[in-house]
Amino acid sequence: MTGIVSYATYLPMYRLSRSEIGRAWGTGGKGEKAIASHDEDSLTMAVAAAQQCLAGLDASKVDGVYFASTTAPYHEKQSAATIAAVLNMNAEVCTVDFGRSLRCGTNALRAAADAVRSGSLKNVLVLVADCRLGQPNGANEMAFGDGASALLIGSDNVIASLDSMYTLADEIIDVFRSDKDRFVRTWEARFVRDDGHGRVVPQALKAAMDRTGLSMADFAKLVMYSPDQRQLQAVSKSMKLDAEIVQDTLYNQFGDTGAAQVFISLCAAMEQVKDGDRILLASYGNGADVITLTAQSGIASRKPARGIEYYLNTKLMIPTYEKYLRWRQIIELEPPATAPMEQPSPVALWRDNKSGLDLHGVKCRACGTPQYPAQRVCMECGSKDDFDDYAFSDKAAVLATFSHDSLGISADPPTTVAAVDFEGGGRITCDMTDRDPSEIRIGMPVEMVFRVLRYIGGFYTYWWKARPKRD
Repeated sequence: MTGIVSYATYLPMYRLSRSEIGRAWGTGGKGEKAIASHDEDSLTMAVAAAQQCLAGLDASKVDGVYFASTTAPYHEKQSAATIAAVLNMNAEVCTVDFGRSLRCGTNALRAAADAVRSGSLKNVLVLVADCRLGQPNGANEMAFGDGASALLIGSDNVIASLDSMYTLADEIIDVFRSDKDRFVRTWEARFVRDDGHGRVVPQALKAAMDRTGLSMADFAKLVMYSPDQRQLQAVSKSMKLDAEIVQDTLYNQFGDTGAAQVFISLCAAMEQVKDGDRILLASYGNGADVITLTAQSGIASRKPARGIEYYLNTKLMIPTYEKYLRWRQIIELEPPATAPMEQPSPVALWRDNKSGLDLHGVKCRACGTPQYPAQRVCMECGSKDDFDDYAFSDKAAVLATFSHDSLGISADPPTTVAAVDFEGGGRITCDMTDRDPSEIRIGMPVEMVFRVLRYIGGFYTYWWKARPKRD
């Protein structure tokens, strides 16, 4: 049996209310949307989802990493390879990027399932994340939110089987972004609604039901991509669907999270279903993918540690629309009157991959002291070249001390520099993120998160930061 072995979602800590966007333009707005922090992108969100998905599992048994996004950080450079390095996976792992369509996530899921069924791969981690931009004072700006999801696909210990897959391709220019655009474009609303999503999704769902011999009444949950709540209700009404089975896309809480939306909704549905329940999933984007799943025994006991409720209840509001514009670099600000940052060296970054990307140090075999970065001589007992590799990224930690720097260059001043002590030993100095400076206290629990450090010279530098732990 091939199916989902583990699953998780990740939503950024920050939210922006649509009424705040409306305030800036003299309009209205209901609900809020999830906003990636100034140091997050699709890659870092995928890493966060992957960490939750693989918690308690042996990551060394994952032999495929498929990353799907319409907003990958590079046009030419593989994100999946970076993610595999961050997760400390074997160099022989199969890494693939999928993109260019809101269906890229279900494209990746189908490819992963086919690889597992054929025996080409045993366990494939499918990561879907998006961080799309809508043009200011437009409908997309109101709608788009940021988020990620992770599914581990395998054939052992399956909690939701992948039973059937149906694909319908459709050429239409409705929602699009060319290689010359930064913002997503949308054609006339009625055309997009009626001749795009509203035509294709019902057509694909009906064809999939005809193929499988099932009916909508056979499913406990229908997970369907929709650009907003109104369109979800319109399609549901046109198909005469029972409102009880249609999974909420959480549009009013997180927004339209692009390719990740159906997977975030799927994870929400999987948290609710019982053994034997069927789930119907439909994505959209120049066609539709329709996938049927069946919940297997034990699904209720295998929920992620941080489910949808955690992300609904754990958030920080962005106080002003102008701050959002600053984070997304939509408006140009006067540069600081300081010397420009020095461009990092790709050679040095490559050399430090082990300590920089997957946050590994060493642990002394003689005295058991963890230390970061890796040393040749133990700082505690003085033994030489007698260490084991040691991971810090998943260790509990507390804030040892900190300082706020109001003069440094930052998209979210002040810069909070922290010394972090790890449970079991080891200390690191790093920036803090996702924090309210007024609430920082020595001794508070923190967790390490993978973030964008800077963008200079045409490439991104990623590293780890600390943030207050919120449970």
